[in-house]
Amino acid sequence: MSTPYIVSSSAPVATASATRLLQSAIAACLGLMIVGFVGFSHIEIVHNAAHDSRHANAFPCH
Repeated sequence: MSTPYIVSSSAPVATASATRLLQSAIAACLGLMIVGFVGFSHIEIVHNAAHDSRHANAFPCH
């Protein structure tokens, strides 16, 4: 017969809201970096690819 036991951890645990906030901040920073790269890129193919994908998703850009 087994005996139930409780395992306690002394390591701090991040709350769900703090984790969600961190993930949102990282996603926002990554998105801004991508938009900045595409928007200010001198590479014509990068700009055209972003432009075409916006139109393909019915998102106006003009």
